[in-house]
Amino acid sequence: MHISVLKKESIEALDIKEAGVYIDATLGRAGHTQEILKQLDTGKLMAFDKDLDAINYAKEILNLNKMILIHDSFSMIEKHLDENEIDKIDGALFDLGVSSPQFDQQDRGFSYRYDNALDMRMDQTQALSAYEVVNTYEPEHLERILKNYADERYAKGIVRNIVENRPVMTTFELVECIKKAYPNYALRKGHPAKKTFQAIRMEVNNELGDIESALVQAKNRLKVGGRLVVITFHSIEDRLVKNLMNEWATPEKVDPRIPVPIEKNINFKWIHKALKPSKDEIESNNRAHSAILRCIERTHEDG
Repeated sequence: MHISVLKKESIEALDIKEAGVYIDATLGRAGHTQEILKQLDTGKLMAFDKDLDAINYAKEILNLNKMILIHDSFSMIEKHLDENEIDKIDGALFDLGVSSPQFDQQDRGFSYRYDNALDMRMDQTQALSAYEVVNTYEPEHLERILKNYADERYAKGIVRNIVENRPVMTTFELVECIKKAYPNYALRKGHPAKKTFQAIRMEVNNELGDIESALVQAKNRLKVGGRLVVITFHSIEDRLVKNLMNEWATPEKVDPRIPVPIEKNINFKWIHKALKPSKDEIESNNRAHSAILRCIERTHEDG
């Protein structure tokens, strides 16, 4: 069952206006989407998802009169805003990562708990899957992915085992390659495949590249008073989001010894720098334990 994380806090952070135009960049199972729609009167919501299952589910349960459903990557925000003749938006919400239903669907290959074909595509229509990443990438490239996207300290051994066992066909075959690279003491610290599966999934779906592109586009289209709200679930995503928002919303520190300081032109302010779930939410929904919400608001037009 999918439970939206930080739902109340994220909707409050958006500061929704009844006639506003909003983007839900990560439709998923529409938990946040439904809350946004409740607060709109004459406003409009554009919702994105790569996953056809999410789009089809939304068509069944949502009132589409106030919505524009987009089956596409959120990295195409500006393209779809232009196609719908929307210049500016009042807010955008990003709930990053994989939705619970994607993990729970055994045939999607996202989870190391089920034995299935290597897939991990959020967009089932794209060509690149986990199978190609695992079986065709050069060892150096694969090792770099595991280190950069998951800080996997045993990356070299994992990649060596993968190459020796190619073709690796299923999730459980990949798990075995990972386990063999771990020393016994490390196997007792949680499932050894977690980091590798995360890294491969991020590569398959170009997650960091799409996140950066989409956040820049959403930021560029915000009206004065508009807010950008982002929920992350692991440190690599959060570092990217924090760095971008710091660049947009934090003035440069000027050395007081410099006689003529150069001030940075800041057009945004922080609303939440790092809002975390309550203890009660974490107890009722374990997925929430690593979540962080960050929010900035446009205060001036660029100029």
